Formats: sequence, C-alpha cells, structure tokens
Amino acid sequence: MMEMKVFSGRAHPELARRICDYLGVPLGAMTITNFPDTEIYCKIEEDVRGRDVFIVQPTCPPVNEHLMELLIMIDSFKRASAGNITAVLPYYGYARQDRKDEGRVPITAKLVADLITRAGAGRVVAMDLHAYQIQGFFDVPVDHLYAAPVLNDYFLKLGLVSDDIVVVSPDEGSIKRALAHKARLGGRLAIVDKRRTDAEKTQQENIIGGPVEGKVILMFDDMISTASSICGAANRLKASGARKIYVGATHGLLVNKAVDLLRESPIDEIVITDTIPLKPFQMLPKIKVQSVSRLLGEAIKRIHRNESVSQLF
Repeated sequence: MMEMKVFSGRAHPELARRICDYLGVPLGAMTITNFPDTEIYCKIEEDVRGRDVFIVQPTCPPVNEHLMELLIMIDSFKRASAGNITAVLPYYGYARQDRKDEGRVPITAKLVADLITRAGAGRVVAMDLHAYQIQGFFDVPVDHLYAAPVLNDYFLKLGLVSDDIVVVSPDEGSIKRALAHKARLGGRLAIVDKRRTDAEKTQQENIIGGPVEGKVILMFDDMISTASSICGAANRLKASGARKIYVGATHGLLVNKAVDLLRESPIDEIVITDTIPLKPFQMLPKIKVQSVSRLLGEAIKRIHRNESVSQLF
C-alpha cells in the first residue's frame, strides 16, 4: 500500500495538525510564501513520488487567495509525481453560486469544480456542501461528509428532554437537514418562513409547525455568513415565546456585522465546527467550537485503505 501523506495550505493549518494527530502521521513539509507582487510560491519539501497525498485547504475568506493557493499546491504535487492527490475541502467557497437563478450570471460552483479537477485532483473530500448537486459538478469522485454527528453529540450531552425540544429549520432549504437532526435528537419540527430582500438582508414572516412557546429551540443551518437569517429567525422565535434558543452550524464565516448581530441576538448558544478558523474578535462567549478533525481524519484513513466512507454516517 502506498504511503499516506497529509499537507496543508495556509487557510487552516491548525485543523490539518489535528487531523494528523488523529491519524498518527506528521504534517507534510511544504513552503508557501508570496512574491512581492503577491503571486504565490509553493515548494514541497519532501519526496512525494508515488505517495497518497491529501491536501487540507478550506477555501474560506479570503476565498480567491485560498482557492488559488489550493490549485498551485495540486499542480505542485502532480508535477512531483504523487500517486493520488485528494483535495480535502472542509469548506467549499463559491458553493452558493450553484445555478442560474437569473439571466447573464455564472455558475461559479461548477467553474471552481472544473479548476480543481483540471489542476490535477483525483478525488475531493468536502463537508456540508451548500447544495447537494455540487457533487455532480466534479468529474472525479467526491466524498461528501456531514458534521451532523459532531453537532448532535454536543446537544445530546446537554441532556435535553425530547418533549421539550423543537427542531427548527431557518428556511425551506434546510428542512431536510432539520429532519435528519430531529431523527437523532427527537422533539417536534418547525419551519421559519424566510423572504430574501437582497443578497444580505432577509425577512422572517411566519413560523410553521411547532408550537415553540415555552420550548427549547434547536436551529440548524449549514453556515452562518452575515448572520441576518439566523438572527432574524431567532428574534421571531423569541417573540413567539421560545424559552431557550440553541443554534448549530457547520461553517462559521461570520462576515460583515455578523459578530455584532449574534452578540445582540436572543440566541443562548451557538455551536459551530472548526471547518473555518475563527479570529479572536469572533470568539464570543456564546460561541462553542467543536472539531471535525476526527471525522475528517477517519474519512482520510478509509479512503487511503479503500474502505467505505458512507459507513461513517
């Protein structure tokens, strides 16, 4: 069996180190710097010929910088004669541009998939893609992982009573996700009727299902970006009599005024995973970070051994 090696770009080296700790392998040696004109320079500092290479690089903000860095790393390994190259993308940037919802706009999620494939990646590992159909944008195998087990374990340890729980979908697009969490955590289901006014602003109209009065709310989404949707839903739920509100999300982008919105919101606790590194100013007391390193590490190990990844879920 060819030797496994794990490398990391500059997007999230801490997560890559945690994955390596789980696997019991050292993090691969690589030099990545910028030329004075900001072009990216990459050099692999060890032999990778014939090796099974995994590159950990979430394409989180700054998205274009981290995406280009990923492409350059993949090209470096291809030209160094690596046996297999797997791009491990804990967060997939441009995922929200997955269709033409109006005229004269791109499908950037497909473009990025083509770039990664043409650069030389033979397999992709992604976590909680914003749209399931993105898997079909790649011409190579995609292992789509879910952070639900990590989030569910956290809430199960709180010892919440099933009859006291209402699992809430913040919009109609997250109903399937909410149903999956409900199957594991119990409780009832409710849906917030969300109307988007523009790219950053949303308006929450009604709550379908429930009831939520006097209940503990567990609200799930794949990401928290500007936080306007999740905070708007929380305000609507609190106004309807919710006793406590917990939020679980895989990707904590927390851009623009997200931190201020979350700080002032009626949300009691926000549980996110470490697919994206949080900056110090984003670490609110109500934010609890759970690691997906064991999940990613186990997936990498199973891929390396040609074992089933779907059995993880």
